[in-house]
Amino acid sequence: MKIQSFSLLATAVGFSTLMACNSSNEQPKQSDSDTTQSPAGAEAPAKAIKLAPFADSPEFPGATLTIKDVKTEMVGTDSVKVTLNYDVKNYELKQQTSSATAGECNNSKDGQHIHFILDNKPYMALYNPTHTFTVPVNSEHYLMSFLSRSYHESLKNKEAGTLLHFSVDAKGVYKKLDNPSTPMLFYSRPKGDYVGNDTKNVLLDFYVYNTTLSADGHKVKATINGNSFTIDSWKPQFIQNAPMGAMKVKLELIDKDGKVVSGENTSIERDVQLAQSEPVR
Repeated sequence: MKIQSFSLLATAVGFSTLMACNSSNEQPKQSDSDTTQSPAGAEAPAKAIKLAPFADSPEFPGATLTIKDVKTEMVGTDSVKVTLNYDVKNYELKQQTSSATAGECNNSKDGQHIHFILDNKPYMALYNPTHTFTVPVNSEHYLMSFLSRSYHESLKNKEAGTLLHFSVDAKGVYKKLDNPSTPMLFYSRPKGDYVGNDTKNVLLDFYVYNTTLSADGHKVKATINGNSFTIDSWKPQFIQNAPMGAMKVKLELIDKDGKVVSGENTSIERDVQLAQSEPVR
């Protein structure tokens, strides 16, 4: 009887030990994904995109830009080559603009220039007062030209910009048309790709025509990556805190009630790219 009792006790102890081992083996291992990250290791939330006005740009009160003459020439049967000659006074093309702002944002190494904006498409920077371009026959166009500082901010005195409304017929004959009396808006910056330090302060600039901006009148609504801003003063702005990658910018000329002004050249959209380093895409 004593031997039987010992045998039963040994069996019970062995069974208990086996169950304990099996229980230990079934416990799940803690993976990295199951670990809760401490607040100290969490990433700071992204800063909101904002517009920051700046006002230290030098003025050029006597600067003027006009178009001296326009020459056209047929190219094949469907296009016309147009050559413009500008007259620039009291402003030096190719000269660097003397301003601290030139070191805070994208600045052209080639200096001051003319912004050539045909039909509100991305502008061409002209460093000489002449330019040749091609348009199709039977077409009508708006050409906005204005003087620009080396860091691409427009001169906003009236004489520093000029609008040319023109058409060419089926035979390539050029005709200057009357400029509309309606308010218009021409997109200038931002444009293209921004890399490194140039992404910190991205210039937002435009050209208004036949109107002024005010708190109780026309304004510009800027929508940047879905964030909307209302601008009631024609002054340059820096876009700050923009994330790297694609940036979508939409500019709209709106009335005192916040409605987009009807007519030509009142709403423009543009895509640009921001990157910490090359390659941009």
